[in-house]
Formats: sequence, structure tokens, C-alpha cells
Amino acid sequence: MKKLLLIGFVVCMNAAAIAQPGWNWPEEVDKAKEKNALYVDAVKSKQYAVAVAPHQWLLDNCPDLNESLYINGAKIYEGLEDKESDPAKQLSYQEKALKMYDDRIKYFGDEANVLNRKAFAAYKFYKGNQSKYKELLDLFDKTFDMNGVETMDNNLVAYMDVVRRYKLSGGAISDEDVIDRYGKISDVIAEKDAVKSDSKYTVYQENVDKLLTATVDVNCEFVETKLVPKMNETKDPKMAKKVFQLLLSAKCTDSPAFVQAGELVYKAEPSYGMAKVLGIKFAADNQYSKAAEYYNAAVGMSDDNLKKAEIYLNMAQMFASSGQKSEARNYARKALANDPSAGEAYTLIGNLYFQSYNDCRQGVSKVDDRLVFIAAYNQYKKAGNTAMMAKAQEQFPSISEIFELGLAEGQSMTLGCWINETVTLERRPN
Repeated sequence: MKKLLLIGFVVCMNAAAIAQPGWNWPEEVDKAKEKNALYVDAVKSKQYAVAVAPHQWLLDNCPDLNESLYINGAKIYEGLEDKESDPAKQLSYQEKALKMYDDRIKYFGDEANVLNRKAFAAYKFYKGNQSKYKELLDLFDKTFDMNGVETMDNNLVAYMDVVRRYKLSGGAISDEDVIDRYGKISDVIAEKDAVKSDSKYTVYQENVDKLLTATVDVNCEFVETKLVPKMNETKDPKMAKKVFQLLLSAKCTDSPAFVQAGELVYKAEPSYGMAKVLGIKFAADNQYSKAAEYYNAAVGMSDDNLKKAEIYLNMAQMFASSGQKSEARNYARKALANDPSAGEAYTLIGNLYFQSYNDCRQGVSKVDDRLVFIAAYNQYKKAGNTAMMAKAQEQFPSISEIFELGLAEGQSMTLGCWINETVTLERRPN
């Protein structure tokens, strides 16, 4: 009864349907419409086996009927494959499903878009079939070349997994070829993330990184030998980004190439994160002017007070390491201005004071000379650093030293030297 109703409906709508745009009906229009209605109804109810015969009649008699013939055809054979347990039949359904994508391109074009969809279907079918790995790799290569940043998200990690499977199964692909494809995938992920700013792309990149290290032995020597010369020759920012990422993932941040790559990337795409990394690296190498250049650039690229505080604290630590105590305190105070809860900054200032005894000592008054420890104690107290508070207290002047000079606990005293602060006189604990 259901079939008769569908046929009747098709006949009644005949005249209007013939003029329907996007449909290329054959001479046997009534029969074609009947077959179309029957298979579409079967697909909607997921009766894929029922859909095969009327769908095949349309493929044989009017292959350019409408694009939906191939969209639904893929659904039919993918649905049949999913329920099939016989390997031979599964393979047959897989091939028929993929042929739907090829024929869709043949009759209706839109190759890039259709390949995008075909690639992931093929990956699901063939990822466990070693004999199909070369075919899969060629398909993904073409899909990425044609689609670029429009490559479907599903294909990002899948492509790298195809590369891994082909390489580890003995496929004819060099380490350099693997790296090239890794770079291509990483570039697409980065471009997508720049547009959509979605955390899922960070996860995609992490997974692609893991697949790379599972495919080739990415170590310092490999990157420096295979990729760094090309980077230095071309100065290509994309190559530099690839080198930077690989050195980072291989824990090769001490390689000179890490900074070289970072500077090339920064020149092309200035960012807070890269400026911060370069500042840290140059500071570690005692190149303080270069470090300050990148640290200041990082501050200028951020509106986040906590990020600014972090950079200022880094600068304070750098100047402290180089013995520039006044400059170090200046940047520690800038860190506190942006983040008053930054206890590390107070501790750093306290350390600067504690370590200034010999610099500021005049040898005239033991009390005056030990005021640096009271000043240090005050900073440690603000930081909540009880261990250093105790150490500073041990260096306070003794009660006898205070009395000898006719001074009294609790009175204000001026500490000169570079520190130039007023402190309250306290004695050493007994």
C-alpha cells in the first residue's frame, strides 16, 4: 500500500517535477520518479538493502539525474558496510561507497569539497588495511593540496595517522617527506585556530605532534641536520615555525637553532608568547640587552596585568643575576604594581637587600650596617616568606649594640646606600 501511494504521488506531480531545477529526468520520467521515491524512502528509514535496486536503476539509466543520487548512494553503501561482518562483502561495499564520491565528481564537479568527504570515509574504511595505505596517502595529499585551510577538521589528525601507518608499514616515504606533511598539517591547524580561536585546535596539534614522534625519531641532531640548513637558506617563517615546534617537542631548547627559528617566526608574526620565550632564552645566555628588548615587546603586546607582572618579574630576576640591584628592584616594583599578590617580587627585593650588606657596609656603626637586614625582613614579611624572615632576624643588631650607641628599639632610622629606605630599628632575637 505504501509503495502504491508513493507511485500515485509521483504521477500526480509529474508536470511540475519535470520543470524542477537541478534535476535531469530521463525519457522514462514516471519510472525514474518511482525509483527515486522508493530508494529515498528506504534511505530515510535506513533500509539500505531495500534501497540498492531502485538506486542502481537510476545509476544505470540517468547517472546525471541529481547530485543527491551520489550523496545518498554513499549513505547506502556506508550503511551496508557498517552492518556487514564478512570481510569480502565489507570491502565490496567500501569500494562502492567510495565510487559514489568519484562519480559525484564526474557528473557534478566540486572536486575539492567532495574529496574532503571522500578522504575521511576512506580513512575509516582503510586505516586497518595495509594494502590500501598508499592509496590513502595519495588521496589525503590531493585533498590537502586542493583544500588548504578548508580541509575538514576530521581530516587533520587522520592525515598524520595515514602518514604514520604508511611509513611504519614500510612505505616508500622518507623522514623529510614525513616532516613536510607534518608541516602542511600544522600550518592548516594554525590557520584554522587563528580564524576560529578554538581550543580543539590545540588538541589537534598535540595529537599530530604525538603521531610525528611515533613516526620518525625527532631528536636534536635530526632537526639540526635535516631542517635547520634549509631554514637558514630560505628564511621561510613557515619552515622556522616547523623547526621551532620540533625542537620544542624534542626538548632541544638549548640548541642555537631554537632561538634562530624563534626570531624568524617573531619577525613574521610578532606575539606575546614568542617575545616572552625569546626574552627568557637571551636572559639565560646573559644577552641582557636582547632579552630586555623582547621582554619589553611582550609587555607592549599584552593588556593582561598578570602577564605584564610575569614579564616584569622575569626582568627583575635578570637584572638581579647581572648584579644590577637598583634596576632589579625597579622591575620587581613594576611587577607588584600589576599584581600586588606577587610574593616572589617581595622575596626578590628582600634578597637584594639581604645580599647588600658588604656593598652598603661602612664599618662605622654595626647598627647602621645591619639595617639592610631589617629592610630585607620587611620585604620577606610582605611575601609571607617565614624562612627568610627568620634568617634576616638572625642578622639584626644585638640589644647591646643598640644601647652602646644610645639608640632605642622602635625608632626610625634611614638606610642609605642604593636602598635609601627608612626602617624601624629592631633587635636580634635572643
